Amino acid sequence: MKVKLLIVIAFTGLVAFKSTLKPTPYAFPKLSFFPAMPEAADNPVTEEGVDLGRHLFYDPILSIDSNLACASCHRQEAAFSDGPNTFSAGRNGRKLQRNTLPLFNLAWAPTLFWDGRAANLESQVFHPVRNEDEMNLPWALAAERVSRSSFYQAKFRAAFGERKIDSILIAKAIAQFERTLLSYNSKFDQVLYSKAFFTKEEFEGYELINDMTRGNCLQCHPTDGDALATTFVFSNNGLSPTTDKGRGAVTNKNTDGGKFKVPSLRNIALTAPYMHDGRFKTLEEVLDFYSRGIHATETTDGDIGNAASGGVRLSADEKRKMIAFLHTLSDSTFIRAGEFGNPFCEER
Repeated sequence: MKVKLLIVIAFTGLVAFKSTLKPTPYAFPKLSFFPAMPEAADNPVTEEGVDLGRHLFYDPILSIDSNLACASCHRQEAAFSDGPNTFSAGRNGRKLQRNTLPLFNLAWAPTLFWDGRAANLESQVFHPVRNEDEMNLPWALAAERVSRSSFYQAKFRAAFGERKIDSILIAKAIAQFERTLLSYNSKFDQVLYSKAFFTKEEFEGYELINDMTRGNCLQCHPTDGDALATTFVFSNNGLSPTTDKGRGAVTNKNTDGGKFKVPSLRNIALTAPYMHDGRFKTLEEVLDFYSRGIHATETTDGDIGNAASGGVRLSADEKRKMIAFLHTLSDSTFIRAGEFGNPFCEER
């Protein structure tokens, strides 16, 4: 009888011990040439939370027909964009209205989406799940589905303790995983660390991109002193007019009409096509546009050089050198990193 009592007490103590275990803080790499990483005070990143979020990111459980996952439109081999697709296919194959942005270095982004309608990663997660053209799943049903899974019950307990599984915890877990999607090991980075050297052509392209009298890309895509290669601002870069109001649809300001988030130049060679509507299929087309195709309007960004005359008038040789540099921003380590891949493939 005493033996049985001792076993019960020991088991009870073990359960209590397990329930009080705290998640392990996630160890981010040290990034010398990046700004200090902002932290989400109400959602600290932990190994258990990242593991949970990674599973949810790749799991179609969050779509109405259980056939779409976040990873369906954000594929690792394309730097978590949906290249080379102009528009991603949502529910029932419906084409979405904007080109899918890549996912990396998101911890520094003050807003998400082309129009900045989400203020942080946690709120960003809510949009595609409930969007009728995307995953189309009511969040109450999403939480119910996940809560019924013994697999996820254990993972949520490890990440968040005994808290009830709901939409907020689901969003927090996915956001934690997305914060770990760091791209920082391209040839460009190796040059910064003096572990590699640009070719003559790449270096001349780097100079052209950061020359305010020639390429003038650094106004929106700084690569001379900011490893993020974006200012994260919203800009009307002189595309021909469309019915898409961009940032203006969020702020209801006429001055924001046609403005879209400035994406990073990192991994740019991996994420074609380009612009919010995917109108340019190649980097050559992008540089042709900035060279001679800009449409100057009242809201066109004043930092864009020679907008009134259509662009900066780059020569074919200059464009070739700039593209050579842009390819140094591709991070092959990032698109192959096992810790960002589909965990269900590893577990089979």
